[in-house]
Amino acid sequence: MLLPAPVLSILSRLRAAGFSAYAVGGCVRDSLLGKAPGDWDICTSALPEEMQQVFAGEHVVETGLRHGTLTVVLDHVPYEITTYRLDGAYTDHRHPDSVSFVTDLSEDLARRDFTINAMACDESGEIVDLYGGREDLSARLIRCVGDPSARFEEDALRVLRALRFASVLDFEIEPVTALAVRAQYRTLENVAAERKRVELVKLLCGPGAGRILREYTDVFAFLIPPLAPCIGYNQDNPHHLYTVYEHIVRAVENVPPDPVLRMTMLLHDVGKPAARTTDEKGIGHYFGHQDLSARMAAKVLEDYRFDRASAERICRLVAAHDIPLDPDRKIMLRRLKKFGEEDLRALFVIHRADRIATGTRNPDHATDRMHELSDALDALLAEHPCYSLKTLAVNGRDLTALGYTGPEVGKTLDRLLNKVIDGALPNDRDALLNSLPRKEKS
Repeated sequence: MLLPAPVLSILSRLRAAGFSAYAVGGCVRDSLLGKAPGDWDICTSALPEEMQQVFAGEHVVETGLRHGTLTVVLDHVPYEITTYRLDGAYTDHRHPDSVSFVTDLSEDLARRDFTINAMACDESGEIVDLYGGREDLSARLIRCVGDPSARFEEDALRVLRALRFASVLDFEIEPVTALAVRAQYRTLENVAAERKRVELVKLLCGPGAGRILREYTDVFAFLIPPLAPCIGYNQDNPHHLYTVYEHIVRAVENVPPDPVLRMTMLLHDVGKPAARTTDEKGIGHYFGHQDLSARMAAKVLEDYRFDRASAERICRLVAAHDIPLDPDRKIMLRRLKKFGEEDLRALFVIHRADRIATGTRNPDHATDRMHELSDALDALLAEHPCYSLKTLAVNGRDLTALGYTGPEVGKTLDRLLNKVIDGALPNDRDALLNSLPRKEKS
């Protein structure tokens, strides 16, 4: 295994000072998978104060000295270095009550979560693999180091990390580890919402997301309660072949791995069970499920501490996920006015996924329709049409000069914009102002 020059430099400096040191964890895993690591973590027998001496003169950040960690910044790139350690008890199922520093790499590797994350590499490129990590990489397995129940008892977030790695790497979870996931997922209630959100979003964007959503329905019903009624729920509608949950999973699989799109499809139909009515023929109908789903989605997103902009966008897309779309110029302009270009293009993708996920629509036809809408939008935008108040030829100052005041200004501008969109008026300043009655000033 080849290490980058800055990592080799750090390892060499530590070894020259009499300490052992290794690249460790995810960077080793990713390198063995042929992927470029996002960052490089290093472990060493040197204590924090000894590391500070070794790297005196460098840009050093005291990241977490109590836990044996500092960060050395070389050429503006951070490298986290941590002393070999053992963790104490985890009474909160998340953080060790204490840590003790050790000098043996094997003790440090033994405390790590999964075998594929418990490998180290020295400066010569030799891999230290005490728990079969390379074998599990080859077998495409997620397996805990040691007893899975003990690992999950220590840190409940590892339950969700197991699912995340299985999705992102498209690996299976080893059977004993999978049993522990199912036995201990409720301990995730001890984990901060922000930490769970990060893992959940990464999981949803992985190539194995659909498989994991299907295999661990109990976990996802716990994590996102509105999904629970959807599991096994028969829609009893000729336009839908699958249960609500299976439809949701297929919709997730059929949008690109973008966090907003994947979260939108995960939540787009959660309101269906509560919105159902049944006609005299026994056919299920779901009037108003779009807005109900959006309200339920808002609660989920708030609980998981999504940033406001992302949450509002997801809810907006959920509420509009099956709004009628058409390449007709006037209809397209109205949709542009309502959603803007970015969200309208997202809705093209969402419509395609939603229709494919019914099981009753031809995927090729759904894809062709998406391209037809996209091409129509491209052609329309090439004309630089007026579809927003920003591009309207008049503004609030113009209306104020005519005697309009207060909320009447905004309402009148909106009416003018609608007339321009409908072709009733040109987007010309004089024509727009001449169409308005002048107000008498009091």
